[in-house]
Amino acid sequence: MEPEPLKTLPENWTKAVAIVAHPDDMEFGAAAAIARWTGQGKEVAYVMVTSGEAGIDGMHPDESKRVREAEEIDSARIVGVDTVEFLGLPDGIVEYGVPLRRALAEVIRRHRPEIVMTLNFRDSFGPGALNQADHIAVGRGLLDAARDAGNRWIFNDQLVDGLEPWGGVKAIWAFNSPEATHGVDTTDTFDKGVESLAAHAAYIDGLGWENWDPREFLEGFGRQVGQRLGVAFGTTAEVYSLTWGGDDED
Repeated sequence: MEPEPLKTLPENWTKAVAIVAHPDDMEFGAAAAIARWTGQGKEVAYVMVTSGEAGIDGMHPDESKRVREAEEIDSARIVGVDTVEFLGLPDGIVEYGVPLRRALAEVIRRHRPEIVMTLNFRDSFGPGALNQADHIAVGRGLLDAARDAGNRWIFNDQLVDGLEPWGGVKAIWAFNSPEATHGVDTTDTFDKGVESLAAHAAYIDGLGWENWDPREFLEGFGRQVGQRLGVAFGTTAEVYSLTWGGDDED
């Protein structure tokens, strides 16, 4: 059976913020898309909810935090992202709830994006590939925080020093979702995506995946998506529309 064709993600926006749980989350498939968009002159900022300090078994969390933050800053610059923030929530035990919504609403109010990007937050990435609790909590929190940010009477204590409500988020895009119906052509920026993932050298080495190669990994995924778009390489996203009465094309 031929895979279903993908709709093309809209590009009629100018500002986005990518909010993910860990350093490296954007690099496992989405970074080449970011390079495409920054190359078009769009503004994209990265916000890491944690610093990934629990992600390297053989490295103390304090050292891991320093290393992984530096790797993320370097990998972001490769794809044209100069703003990288770390919220400092504890890696591995991020909880969905009001405190998380509060933190994410503040980020959205400061950045005032049209599009919010994140990683797949469904229960799995596919058969035999269960998702992580942090990814799920962050994604669920974003669905609420994007609406909280526009309500003056939710987290009203944030509205000081010129910070105002922001109800301008049109959609949340969750990359690499098994339910994705949209994609983006990353053929021209694929190499940037590979370079961006390879910048996480300490993290990748710490995973202990013998003979694992960033290019080979991204090629396998990117070619499958590209077939569904009619191009060489691509990446996918599930679209959650926040336009009242609209759909995933708005």
